[in-house]
Amino acid sequence: MANFNSDVAFSDAVKARQEKNGSRQANERRIKRQDWSNTVTDDLAAFLQQRDSFYLATASSTGQPYIQHRGGPPGFLKVLDEKTLGFADYSGNRQYITQGNLDENDRAHIFLMDYANRQRVKIWGRAEAVEGDDALIERVSDPSYPGKIERVIRFHIDAWDINCPQHILRRFDENTVAVTIAKLRAQNEALQKQLEELKAN
Repeated sequence: MANFNSDVAFSDAVKARQEKNGSRQANERRIKRQDWSNTVTDDLAAFLQQRDSFYLATASSTGQPYIQHRGGPPGFLKVLDEKTLGFADYSGNRQYITQGNLDENDRAHIFLMDYANRQRVKIWGRAEAVEGDDALIERVSDPSYPGKIERVIRFHIDAWDINCPQHILRRFDENTVAVTIAKLRAQNEALQKQLEELKAN
């Protein structure tokens, strides 16, 4: 049987559940037609460049899951090469759950949402906490962002997939709303001016 990148998520148990629920053949046809990618494409790079947050999932050696929100300026999740991502790990609440999990289990998952465009990207892989690598720190740092970098989380991609927009409710961030309101105000002022000029004639 051929191995597919999607097997990172479609384990034997998952395939058995798909079979039981009647979706196995459809999933198998879809994967045979186009398997999930395991390299950064131009589209993925552009998507990452626009994101200012994501969720990072890790698990302990016993399988206890943990999800942590990560945020920063747009594009803070950097493409290091076609199979590797990285981001600055700033000082925080000093619980070190993610780092402790990675010390004993390097399997990790990145989940990114674009609510405005109703897109989500899921990335499976392995992660490591890298300390004392000045060149790597320089690559992921953003001088305009406050915070002390303690380490870099380097993420090695096994596979990634884009989900359908079903059930994603559209939301807009503060900056997007502010820009839209500013445009509407400018249009309204221009229309008001035209109206006043027509009334004057």
